[in-house]
Amino acid sequence: MKEIAKIELDGKKFELPITEGTENEKGIDISKLRAETGGYITLDPGFKNTGSTKSAITYLDGENGILRYRGYPIEQLAEKASFLEVSFLLIYGELPSKEELDSFKASITNHTLVHEDMKQFFEAYPAQAHPMGILASMVCSLSTFYPESLDPNRTPEAKDLTIHRLIAKLPTLAAWSFKNAMRHPFMYPKNNLEYCSNFMHMMFAMPTNDYEMDPVVVSALNKLLILHADHEQNCSTSTVRVVGSSHANLYASISAGISALWGPLHGGANQAVIEMLQKINDDGGDVDKWVAKAKDKNDPFRLMGFGHRVYKNFDPRATIIKGACDEVLEKMGVDDPLLDIAKKLEKVALEDEYFKARNLYPNVDFYSGIIYKAIGIPTEMFTVMFAIGRLPGWIAQWKEMIENGEPIGRPRQIYTGANERNYVAVENRQTIF
Repeated sequence: MKEIAKIELDGKKFELPITEGTENEKGIDISKLRAETGGYITLDPGFKNTGSTKSAITYLDGENGILRYRGYPIEQLAEKASFLEVSFLLIYGELPSKEELDSFKASITNHTLVHEDMKQFFEAYPAQAHPMGILASMVCSLSTFYPESLDPNRTPEAKDLTIHRLIAKLPTLAAWSFKNAMRHPFMYPKNNLEYCSNFMHMMFAMPTNDYEMDPVVVSALNKLLILHADHEQNCSTSTVRVVGSSHANLYASISAGISALWGPLHGGANQAVIEMLQKINDDGGDVDKWVAKAKDKNDPFRLMGFGHRVYKNFDPRATIIKGACDEVLEKMGVDDPLLDIAKKLEKVALEDEYFKARNLYPNVDFYSGIIYKAIGIPTEMFTVMFAIGRLPGWIAQWKEMIENGEPIGRPRQIYTGANERNYVAVENRQTIF
């Protein structure tokens, strides 16, 4: 017998269907609630209990620390796959064959250059401009260079071209935003380098000094991008889908996602980790003092990079990246007091019963911030790195939404303002403030 939910309003009973996902996730379908009940809606601030869509892309079980892309455990993908392989999986639904992966890589490689006219945009930004602001603007401006992308319902081949262009060009735009801030000359992409190595080249090479690739660093970056590639219906992903539901082009939709990710409550967590470590260092580096502050419920201080609002027991991504973090720190041999403080905090969090009992384990943001710091990526670029990783997930979500013909996003509200009142001439109005 099919499950239904029953509610009673104004003495009338209504039945609502139950929808169930492939992993036994259950939801009450309220899509016809307002029409059938004569105006009732549900109120869910922040949409914490509201499913906005059905999706076949990512499965996340925070209670048990499970994350899967298209059914594949994140542990297997991070260990065995390349970032472009995972990008193909998210966007097209299946792991590519060798021929498909080679073709995909070739297409990405052939579109890494950006139009020379865009260099003038970079030069117009001040040196102190935040790279996320630059990145959001530059991605949106791509639509003006490729006006054929404005129609999201084009042929599959035309849609793929836009997708490949964006995956190819985002690292170039990101690296150039960094070079602009440093007032260094832009480094063009090298077609003989793979995706992560090419980005590192554009970030750190100079016309007179090439960047020496360290395989440990490249491997860690590959893992980080995979771990960030998608995370179901979070703030930025939902933003991409809502903007895309108006049939805005892919570039505009992704630009909106970048802006949402920029917020410190979303994509800025790993940056907050480094800022916290700097604060502890500036205070003298006494880790025990700050751990005690974190335990004091009357103290506003909170440890950044510990625990997770979704994962209740452990963050599976943190378990994966911890090993890569240890390898990077050992290989780089970086002498940095902030990294020393991070190691002490990690030890406390993994051993202290206070943190263990509350599941305040180091999360992926803690380790990613340490890795980026160790390899020389400046703090203001951390969220940009997050955006590069999250791009294939955003694209996959946009593509799924468009191909499913989902309706335009239009949340409702409960009005709490003034009742009807009459206009008063300005000379007769009272001072408000």
